[in-house]
Amino acid sequence: MLIRIFIFIVFNLFTLSYAADSIFYSDKDPEQIQQIPKGYIDPTILDPCQTKAYNRPLSLIEVTEAALCHNPNTKEVYANAKIQAAEVGVARSLFFPSLRDTVAFTENQIRSQTREGQVRQNNFRNTQNQIVASYLLYDFGGRDANLESANQLLKAASATQDAIVQRVLLNAVNAFYQVHANKAILKASIESERLFEESFKAAEAKYIAGIATPADKLQVNTSFANATLTRLTNEGLLRIAYGNLATIMGVSPGTPIEIIDNDMAVLPEFIDQDIQALIEQAIIQRPDLIATESELKASLAKIESAKAEAKPKVRIEASNQYDSETIFLRDINASQVGISVTIPFFEGYKPTYLIRSAEATAELKASKRDQLRLQVSLDVWTAYQNLKTANEAIKASRILLTSAEESSRVAFGRYKEGVGNIIDTLNAQSALASANQQKIQSILNWNIARTTLAQSIGVLDNAMIQKLPEAKRN
Repeated sequence: MLIRIFIFIVFNLFTLSYAADSIFYSDKDPEQIQQIPKGYIDPTILDPCQTKAYNRPLSLIEVTEAALCHNPNTKEVYANAKIQAAEVGVARSLFFPSLRDTVAFTENQIRSQTREGQVRQNNFRNTQNQIVASYLLYDFGGRDANLESANQLLKAASATQDAIVQRVLLNAVNAFYQVHANKAILKASIESERLFEESFKAAEAKYIAGIATPADKLQVNTSFANATLTRLTNEGLLRIAYGNLATIMGVSPGTPIEIIDNDMAVLPEFIDQDIQALIEQAIIQRPDLIATESELKASLAKIESAKAEAKPKVRIEASNQYDSETIFLRDINASQVGISVTIPFFEGYKPTYLIRSAEATAELKASKRDQLRLQVSLDVWTAYQNLKTANEAIKASRILLTSAEESSRVAFGRYKEGVGNIIDTLNAQSALASANQQKIQSILNWNIARTTLAQSIGVLDNAMIQKLPEAKRN
């Protein structure tokens, strides 16, 4: 009985001391556990996406929120983080004493026959209760290394979650701007079709009046038909862009979605920055690079864990066993307390190969870290140059569009007055359509380059998205 009391006290002291350590050092806990009163509902755990509706034009913020809530990638990475948090708990369990109780009850029947032929039958019961407490006193840092590895993998999972979130945000923003650009392109193609239609009507009127050749009418008709075909193609591309946006938001491509029309012509002024400073910032903040650093630290901890497995382990154990035997009409109560040392002498070179495998894994993680660091630098460099190029392209496209609009207006006016030819008019209108296309594409490239640069640095979040060009609701 005294041994049982001793086991109970020791176990509870370890449990209470470790629980107190978890309260004061909550950063060690993979998850915070709270006692919630019965019937209480925490409003913060309710899914805000359940109230989302797509029956009105959506802003950029609403699109990104829906993508974060419903995109399967974010759900998958969150589940992976929860799994790794549980693995931390498994690693921390080695710091607790183990306590197990084994209860056995047997019913026995013995039939025997004497020399005189008499049959005897004896029935007896055997009840056994054994409780054992064990605690690992020292293992040369093995459990510490395992806990460090699990914590680093949890950090890697958290950083990977941030990286996936930024990637989903980038895809959502780019899909939003792609839809807006396709809407603008469709609008421009409709206007271009209208201009070619006016040219066709003018050429047809001149042909009826006998002051234009059949060739003029056929050339205008061809250009008009081509403009109609372009408009139909752009309508299909817009539907595809909407389907892509819906998929990123985690809904069916056929879901009817509408977005708010933004004033894409009003863009923030480009500020030239130190590209090397941006690369250094990305090296510090990129979540995927942080994840590889944590994975490397976890693999280094695994080396120490593998080395510790080849060394002795010291445990303290206490047990109490109670046996009740009816056949002998006796009760046995045996207790013991002791320290055991486990020394691995030879295991077929298994520890050696485990250490070599852990060291090779660490080398592999280091190589991946270095490779990703170079890729991060290239990502920032490429995104920054694309942003500079897009900024200059916007300026050039505005000049081109102004010139093309004036040229088209003059050429069409000259043709209607009879002093210009149809070829110059059609060329001017085609140049105008191309200028409109280039302006829209340059603005799309600017917005994509800006968000890509933010993602390549590791600063793409809701706060940054709120600073992007946003229109007011109609």
